[in-house]
Amino acid sequence: MLVPTRRLAALAALAAVAVLVLGSETGFWLVNGALVVVAVIDGLLASPPASVRIERDLPEVVTLGSRAPLTWTVTNLGARPVRLAFADQLAPSLQAGTRRARLRVGPDQTAHVRTELAPTRRGRFEVEGMTLRVEGPLGLASRQRTRPLPAVLRVYPSFRSRAEAELRIDKARIVEVGLRSARGHGGGTEFEQLRDYTVDDEFRRIDWAATARSGKAIVRTYRAERNQTVISLLDNGRVMAGRVDGVPRVEHAMDAVMMLTAVASRLGDRAGLVAFDRSVRAVVPPGHTRDQLTRVTEAMYELEPQLAESDYRGAFTQTLARFRRRAMLVVFTDLVEQAVGETLLPALGLIARSHLVVVAAVRDPEVVSWARSSPRDASEAYRKGAAIVALEERQRTTARLRGAGATVVDAPPGELAPRLADAYLKVKATGRL
Repeated sequence: MLVPTRRLAALAALAAVAVLVLGSETGFWLVNGALVVVAVIDGLLASPPASVRIERDLPEVVTLGSRAPLTWTVTNLGARPVRLAFADQLAPSLQAGTRRARLRVGPDQTAHVRTELAPTRRGRFEVEGMTLRVEGPLGLASRQRTRPLPAVLRVYPSFRSRAEAELRIDKARIVEVGLRSARGHGGGTEFEQLRDYTVDDEFRRIDWAATARSGKAIVRTYRAERNQTVISLLDNGRVMAGRVDGVPRVEHAMDAVMMLTAVASRLGDRAGLVAFDRSVRAVVPPGHTRDQLTRVTEAMYELEPQLAESDYRGAFTQTLARFRRRAMLVVFTDLVEQAVGETLLPALGLIARSHLVVVAAVRDPEVVSWARSSPRDASEAYRKGAAIVALEERQRTTARLRGAGATVVDAPPGELAPRLADAYLKVKATGRL
């Protein structure tokens, strides 16, 4: 396929202006016809696109909010230098620094073009092909070809609470080995070993039978229970599509799911996931292997909130059928009074009887600021009134959930994941599971 270049267009425009100034219509057609013929010959003399090899070095996985390098490697397989341009078929939401380039490559030489990706949307992106243009010797026409160059890029949700997760894992391990922590409360209930008594030990930890046999004080040491089950129930329905702090609620929930999975699996417990809306979309069986966080992330990264009411009863029924062992079930949703009252609360009894239930939601700080503001006109007064009503409804919803036996964690963006991890560690330390 022959494609005219900008140089040809510029020459045609200059020639047309010159001929029209001279007032010769016949000359106008003759000059432009000659340019077209020369351009066609120039295009035919261009090196074939097959003589140019292009490779794309694209990362397999990028985290939302981060930057990743992208490199194109161009090799001229021909015996003469080529001037070329290429355009890669990258999705706009990948926010590439550039997806086009022009360069000159000598015979049997290789050139590299580098840029960066900064994705603004998570999901699976299939990059299909590359369009290549090789210019002729005069630069008046190019030979163009689109060649398949398939690749897949997965953009994972952002794990913004990774540092907080590491802090809580380290703290839990310090408490487990018996060192004192400023905020450590409770203790493990799973027997670990017998050892000699020290002045820092509590008298209630003394094992009197072992003390009598050995003739010296012996204490029992305990550790937090292991191999317990924590399952995240991620609501992917209508209420999770609303934006908080410029990000959909489901994104904040995914960050909390990843932190809870990381902390639980690293501390020896089994973490899993059930994502649902009108039906169950993804299930990750509980596990505590090193790649459990990757499995959970892989199951979530393509989810987009469905603009329909979620079927809590169906999701809870399938969860009970799959996981019969007592577990900590964390329901990620929003505390909308109508939605909770009509769908979540009637179904909550299915899981609250035999499992420890936690309901986690992200609170909009902008609504809180509106409720506390001093209105300066009528519109701000109405907005404050609406914000106060919304917060009161949220408080009533929280009270109803707690009355049904659930623990509620309602926190602003950036705090939901840490508070939920703290709630899990408290449950683990006090042996409520």
